[in-house]
Amino acid sequence: MHGWGGFIIACFVFFLSHALPVRPPVKPWLVARFGARGFAWGYSALSVAVLAWLIVAAGRAPVVLLWSGPDWLRHVTLTVMFAVCVILAFTLGRPNPFSFGGTHNERFDPSQPGIVRLTRHPVLLALTLWAGAHLLVNGDLAHAILFGAFAGFALLGGGMITRRKRREMGADYERLWGATRAVPLRLSPTVGTGLRLGVAVILYGVLIALHGPVIGISPLP
Repeated sequence: MHGWGGFIIACFVFFLSHALPVRPPVKPWLVARFGARGFAWGYSALSVAVLAWLIVAAGRAPVVLLWSGPDWLRHVTLTVMFAVCVILAFTLGRPNPFSFGGTHNERFDPSQPGIVRLTRHPVLLALTLWAGAHLLVNGDLAHAILFGAFAGFALLGGGMITRRKRREMGADYERLWGATRAVPLRLSPTVGTGLRLGVAVILYGVLIALHGPVIGISPLP
């Protein structure tokens, strides 16, 4: 379905797909049948697929222009998107008890917090930057709704998750967060750092290569 109807349906399915699987008792039921790792991979795959559908649906909605920016803003968006890829590369596969999506959170070492030293919610930070960068170069109504909603969701979601985690973890939350923030910022290149930067470069290249075939618009100036 094209037009506003397709966009509205995609929005509804997107938010439904993110709300239902994590609600009790749905999540425990899914985890019991597919395991924690299976649930995480399945939920991630579903999220990516529905997100792609939502972005395509926004591109097919009628164009109602709200603003138009100069072509050099594409360079800003491309630069910010590389930062997004770096954040994601340094986030994936790392424990993070302060937010959602951490792997093996029981192994979190506050003396070696990685990117968590800078932000409790790196995935939400990446989502905010992604949405804000795309708002610069998409001034029509459908994309303004799309990326504005994502930016608002990410900004509000961080506070909601922090409050929930504080309730769940109790005194451990403040103890771990205080120990994490006490670690000085260090720029010490390691093999792991190099590998994650390599992952960021590969992810960035894949996103640029697939943007045209999947979304229908080349991100390059």
